[in-house]
Amino acid sequence: MKKNIIVIGSGFGGLAAASRLLSKGHNVTVFEKRDKPGGRAYVYEMNGFKFDGGPTVITAPFMFDDIFETAGKKREDYITFVPCDPFYRIFDSNGKKFDYNNDHDFILSEIEKRNPSDKDGYEKFIATTKPIFDKGFVELADKPFLKFTDMLKVAPDLIRLQSYKNVYKYVSQFVEDEFLRRVFSFHPLLVGGNPFDTTSIYAMIHYLEREWGVHFALGGTGAIIDAFVKLIGEQGGNVNLNAEIDEILIKNGRASGIRLKNGEIHHADVVVSNADVAFTYKNLIGKEHRKKYTDRKIERTNYSMSLFVIYFGTKKRYNHSGLAHHNIILGERYRGLLSDIFHKKKLSDDFSLYLHMPTITDPSLAPEGHEAFYVLSPVPHLDSGTDWTETAPKYRDAIMNFLEENYLPGLQENIVAEHYIDPLHFRDTLNSYKGSAFSVEPLLTQSAWFRPHNRSEDVENLYFVGAGTHPGAGLPGVLSSAKIAENLIG
Repeated sequence: MKKNIIVIGSGFGGLAAASRLLSKGHNVTVFEKRDKPGGRAYVYEMNGFKFDGGPTVITAPFMFDDIFETAGKKREDYITFVPCDPFYRIFDSNGKKFDYNNDHDFILSEIEKRNPSDKDGYEKFIATTKPIFDKGFVELADKPFLKFTDMLKVAPDLIRLQSYKNVYKYVSQFVEDEFLRRVFSFHPLLVGGNPFDTTSIYAMIHYLEREWGVHFALGGTGAIIDAFVKLIGEQGGNVNLNAEIDEILIKNGRASGIRLKNGEIHHADVVVSNADVAFTYKNLIGKEHRKKYTDRKIERTNYSMSLFVIYFGTKKRYNHSGLAHHNIILGERYRGLLSDIFHKKKLSDDFSLYLHMPTITDPSLAPEGHEAFYVLSPVPHLDSGTDWTETAPKYRDAIMNFLEENYLPGLQENIVAEHYIDPLHFRDTLNSYKGSAFSVEPLLTQSAWFRPHNRSEDVENLYFVGAGTHPGAGLPGVLSSAKIAENLIG
């Protein structure tokens, strides 16, 4: 049966769900509160620069291909993905680099430079990641966990795969060198998790990268958003901008539409929320309709860290800086820093950074002869009590001074465009509870059935996609949630 479906939010989850549901023959309208689509993948345009606001690492291009193929199109006609090599350049606290890609012999040669005795251990580690990937991604990522018995069925496999261990501990079984342990276990940070807390199932990200590569979309991640919007238009769907939702309308326990902040009412048979799950329940659904997702349950959930991100453009190129497209700069204090962020909710004086330099791959993102960057620092979410209105400028200066002294000489005198976002942005603009950057933290006790479900337990005909629902954050997880929603809606 053809249904009228409203999608709240135009992040990757919302747009992927919209296209998939249009391919099924439904009528779909997307509502986005901001002036551009994209959600966390919003694009900032300043002084001739394009800065991707959000995800920049494409690890599963086949998942994008599938959405376009389902719509009878070819992804290559809309977006060009180019491989990154190395995937990442990872620096230790002394500035010594480690590159990795999907060339097995190359990785072994990099390990040889650091600690030759870890080569055998790495070989054993990588051999264990395929079974984890086959179970955690191929079998489970696009299956809904709506009943506790769904969890019980997979429990023996999860125990066999040592999912009760955290990623860092799992990698440490195979690798002795402390820096190499960090290199092969940092991946949970890409999806809002602490490597010392996140289930070892997330070791599958390493396999995913090795198998399909790490890619970048020419034109930036915003080019993928534009491609989705174009595809949705061709399929007969609509994306409405500057359309903030005030309430999900509920009649006889069923979602029946939405009311916008301007008072407009739009009716629907089904509502799909790509907004933050906690925000949706707390702010868009009346308390009288919430029996499972009470304020108490929302408050007791653990949420991911937040981010401080500086977008900046320079009037000179840094071609010979020794940097790659994706750079990870690990501070000397690692476990302690992550404990400050995730457990103590305390903003530290030191930091570890992700430095994105997309103009290495795509110079069109900056004016000719210029360079585009963003630098990202994980920080605690708003439970830290940090006054970001006062702290942000000082924190910005500390990061930029560090980059200038260690990686980008003459940086600040060459900056011609700059913008930053902090946890207040995640709370106030992206409607993310506590200003977390990745919604619900990826712990074993908050995974699969324990995670907010893709189909609401409180309101019929209300579904969830995006980082806060199953299977979790990161583009593969978010795209999987859209497939789950499509299958549940039918």
